[in-house]
Amino acid sequence: MTIIRPRLNDYHSVAITQEAVDFAIPFLDEDIPLYVDPFLLWKSPSMQDNSLHLLITNSFNNLGYLMSRGREAEAIEILIRASECTEVGLGNSKNKEGRRIGEKLARQILNLFSSIPEIQKSGFLHFEEAQLLVDSFSKDRVSDIACNFIQSFLVDFTIEQCEKFGIPIESVKLSNVYDLKKNKFCDEQTHLPVNPVTKEPILLVPKRWLRHIPWISTDDYFDNYYKKNVYDEKDLFPDRIKLLNFNRQNYDIVKAYTAIKEKQIENCKNDPLFSQIPVTSAKRKISTITNIPTGKIDNADKKYEDNVCQLFVSLVYPHLDFAKEQSRTESGFHIRDLIFYNNKSFDFLGEIYDDYQCRQIVVELKNVMTLEQEHVLQLNRYLKSQFGNFGIIVTRNPPPRKVFKNTIDLWSSQRKCILILDDSDLKFMTQIFESKQRNPIEVVKKKYIEFTRACPS
Repeated sequence: MTIIRPRLNDYHSVAITQEAVDFAIPFLDEDIPLYVDPFLLWKSPSMQDNSLHLLITNSFNNLGYLMSRGREAEAIEILIRASECTEVGLGNSKNKEGRRIGEKLARQILNLFSSIPEIQKSGFLHFEEAQLLVDSFSKDRVSDIACNFIQSFLVDFTIEQCEKFGIPIESVKLSNVYDLKKNKFCDEQTHLPVNPVTKEPILLVPKRWLRHIPWISTDDYFDNYYKKNVYDEKDLFPDRIKLLNFNRQNYDIVKAYTAIKEKQIENCKNDPLFSQIPVTSAKRKISTITNIPTGKIDNADKKYEDNVCQLFVSLVYPHLDFAKEQSRTESGFHIRDLIFYNNKSFDFLGEIYDDYQCRQIVVELKNVMTLEQEHVLQLNRYLKSQFGNFGIIVTRNPPPRKVFKNTIDLWSSQRKCILILDDSDLKFMTQIFESKQRNPIEVVKKKYIEFTRACPS
C-alpha cells in the first residue's frame, strides 16, 4: 500500500503519534522544516542540555584556536565537515540531500576569530552570532553544525528511542562523528535506523530543541534591534552586506543584542511540529463554515474547504497526525482531500487499521447541499488505488437515506467503510474541543458505531 508522505514509523508499521514521543518523527523523502537552535540547549533547565551546548561552543571555538596556531587547513576541513548533517533530516530540502559549505565561506567564518578582537580573546558564547557577521551563514548551517558536534549523543539518543518504541535498527558506518578528545571527526560503526530507499542512516532529534527560526537570527536582529536602536532614519538604509560589515566593525552592538535576547530567555520556546488552533479560532471557524453557501458561486467551495481543513486537523489532533492536503480531479470534479496517519492511538482507530487495512485516513470535503451517490462512489474508487478500505466524507447536511444505504451496500459487497460527517457533527466536535472534557474524535467514533450497527450481521 502506498503511504502519502511516509515517515520512519509508518514504513515499519510502528504505531506512534508525534505528540507521544520526545523526538521529531522523520520523513523518508523530505526534511522536517525545523532547525536545532543551540539557544534552547543553553536556556534549558537540563544539565545535560547545558553540557551539550558547552560542547558545541567549545568545539566551534577550537577552530579559532587552530587558526591561531597556524593550522588553518585543519580548521577549514573540520568546519566544512560540520556544515551539513543529512542524518537528522532537518531543513527545507525536498530530497534529503544537502551541501556542505565551500572553502571560501569557511575562511570568512574562521576569519572572525582574528578580525574581531573580542572573539579572538574569548571566543563565542553563542556561535549563532556568526549569522550577523558573515553572509550565507544561515539557520540551517547553525543547526547542522550543532548536530554534528554532538552527533555522538544523538546516536545514543536514537538507539534509546528506537529500542523504546520498537523501531528497527541495523549496522551502519558513520563518517562524521566528532571526537571531543581528539577534536576531529572520526568514523564509527554503530546501529541506527536507516532510510529504506537510500539506506542512509537516520538520527532522531529531541523535539524540545527545534525552532523554525533561531532565537538569535539575522531577521530578528535587523527588524527588532538594529532599526530601533542603531539605524538613523536620516541615513540611507544599508544593504545586507554593508550591515554585516558594520556588525563586524561594531561587534559590541551585536553583543548588546545578544544580551537582550538572553534577558528575554523566558520567551524562547521550541516550536511544536503541529499547533492546534485556539478555541476562539475554532469557534470562529465553525461559525464561518455554517454561513458559507453550498456550491461554487463566489468560490464558496474553496472557502468551505479552506476553513474545514484548518478546523478539522486541529479537532482530531493529537489522535491523528496530519500528513498532507491534496487536490485531485476525477470525472471533471475537483476534489479536496485531507490525509492523516492512522497510528491506532484511539480504540476504534486500531479497529479500522486491522479490519480495513487503513494505515492512512482520507477525508474528502464536499460543499454540496445534497450528497449524492456519485460522491460516495468517487471516494470508493479512490480507496481502491492507494488507501485501505476506510474513508470519510465531510459535507454540509446529513445524507439522503438512499445515499447512506449505498454506503451500507458498499460494506456488504466490498467491505468498504465510508463515514459521512456534516455541519452538525463539526459543531459537536468544536463544542467538545471547547469544553476539554472529552476528545472531539469521539464524534467520529460515534459515527463509526452507528455505521457498524446499520450493517447486516
